[in-house]
Amino acid sequence: MVHGTNRIEEVERRIQNQRIGGDRRNKPDRRVAEGEAKYVGEERRAAPRRAKVERRRLIDPTTCERDYSGDEVEFMKAMDDYKRKSGRMFPTWSEVLEVVRGLGYVKPELAAAN
Repeated sequence: MVHGTNRIEEVERRIQNQRIGGDRRNKPDRRVAEGEAKYVGEERRAAPRRAKVERRRLIDPTTCERDYSGDEVEFMKAMDDYKRKSGRMFPTWSEVLEVVRGLGYVKPELAAAN
């Protein structure tokens, strides 16, 4: 293995010698001239993040003309709240079930047993 390591070092040395000017990683930045003052103006590249604008979205734009029952509106608002809080626009069925249970719904046979 020592012979293989020496071979790698030799190849790296040849590549180094083929470069014009050698390895640039160990040299100071050539774009900054010695004695030149650094830029002291306002930094524009690192702008602060803009505040997130809360946009009003329709619950379901394809059926917005329909009159929803109170339970339907409550469920849609609960799902919308869940999606906003979790950051998941497409919740899994397990997550939907979690929201439904959070609204107080239980299976009828379980409700009768209690």
